[in-house]
Amino acid sequence: MTVTNPAALYGGAFHELLTIVKGFRNGAVYGAKVRFPHALVMTFLFRTGTLESKIRAILKATYMHGRNLALFVTIFKSLLLAFRLARGRERSLDAFIAGGVGGYMVFGIDNNINHQIVLYLLARVVLGSAKLVQEQVGFKTPRQAWPAFASLVWATVMWLFRHRSRHLQSSLRASMQYLYNDSDKFHDLRTLLWHNR
Repeated sequence: MTVTNPAALYGGAFHELLTIVKGFRNGAVYGAKVRFPHALVMTFLFRTGTLESKIRAILKATYMHGRNLALFVTIFKSLLLAFRLARGRERSLDAFIAGGVGGYMVFGIDNNINHQIVLYLLARVVLGSAKLVQEQVGFKTPRQAWPAFASLVWATVMWLFRHRSRHLQSSLRASMQYLYNDSDKFHDLRTLLWHNR
């Protein structure tokens, strides 16, 4: 097929399909950009093993994050396009449904990368919901709602850590152990100030 007017290809009948291709590309690139530096730092700070195993872990995490975002964007945009083609317009609920389907298919797979992404999103969803409630209730500024939100989050996590720590994510539990329980244990000046144990 010869395209005499390339602009017609990008802005015409193929535009909707090409937005899906571009979304896949952007998901892969963004995922890699976000995950690579995080994996690099976390791997070299906390992971044991050979240099080769560390590099392999960094590349695997980067690939998984980029792939998962690329797949999610593709599913989400494809479903929105299908809804628009079926009804002639997009409804507000369509984004919720497409997000739910994509979330189940891609991020419903139980692994550490998906846990981190979903927990990151959960925090942003809760914060966004708090702002929505604040707007509906009539608080004039976020400063009125933020202290209550921060207090509730910290109260909940500390109660869980002290009394039901097995229900917390392992990396959070390990951080809390280091901060709150390990600081109770020392037997000389060296373990008080220099070494944790």
